[in-house]
Amino acid sequence: MTSQSRESRRENRLFGRAPAIWRGPQAAASAAPAAPRPQVKQRGTIFVSWRVLSGALIVILLAVLSGFFISDAFYVHQVAVGGLTYMSSEEIFALTAVADLHIFWVDPAEVRENLLRSPSIANAVVQTGWPPHLVRIQVEEREPALIWEQSGSAYWIDIQGRVMRLRADRDDLMRITTDPVVEGEPGAAIDVNVVTGALQLHTLLPDVSLLRYHPDDGLGYSDPRGWQVWLGTGTNMPEKIRIYAAIADDLVARDILPISINVANPDAPYYTRLSG
Repeated sequence: MTSQSRESRRENRLFGRAPAIWRGPQAAASAAPAAPRPQVKQRGTIFVSWRVLSGALIVILLAVLSGFFISDAFYVHQVAVGGLTYMSSEEIFALTAVADLHIFWVDPAEVRENLLRSPSIANAVVQTGWPPHLVRIQVEEREPALIWEQSGSAYWIDIQGRVMRLRADRDDLMRITTDPVVEGEPGAAIDVNVVTGALQLHTLLPDVSLLRYHPDDGLGYSDPRGWQVWLGTGTNMPEKIRIYAAIADDLVARDILPISINVANPDAPYYTRLSG
């Protein structure tokens, strides 16, 4: 083979090849056959109808409501009471009018209204809740200022003249007995002027523990010297006491023994005595 033919074949090999292009490592990776992906089995999806879910919720709700109304724990058999001094919890419970009532039907405003009908209660706060204290009550009782005796019965009287049940026979309170002309029960209230006058006399005459009341002559008491004193009612007892003392001293100085001295009207006081 000649040297010319060998050169000719070398040139053909060099110029007959296509130029190569370097595409980097990614090209080599892409050129590699893809690895088979692992097959993942798809789990089944459970679909729950909204109608079924709503029905289940209704059943649960009905069960809860049934228990709420059937259980005896939600019926009022007693109340928790605070602030009591004279009254009892049993008396308060009776006034509420909620015995054996379901808590759902208890109206705190109505219960408070029932309590305030009692003249012994000045104020009440009523709250409802869950067992065991379904109904909680805080009571403010009225304080007695006087003891009033009429037709054989005794009552407490507060500073505003309200007639209340006598719950204790207290020696520190001024006692007032009515004249036999006053019959029947005292009613819901006593004239506040009677109460005010009696409280003033309680302060002015600490040795006097018993007063009398007459519809015409007002408040009075028995003087230890042997006569009856009438002072009327109202807030001007200090003036009437001064007038009475002056009249009594004058009568004693003149050896006059009166049956009564009346200062109910301080502008026209008078006394009575046995004739002859």
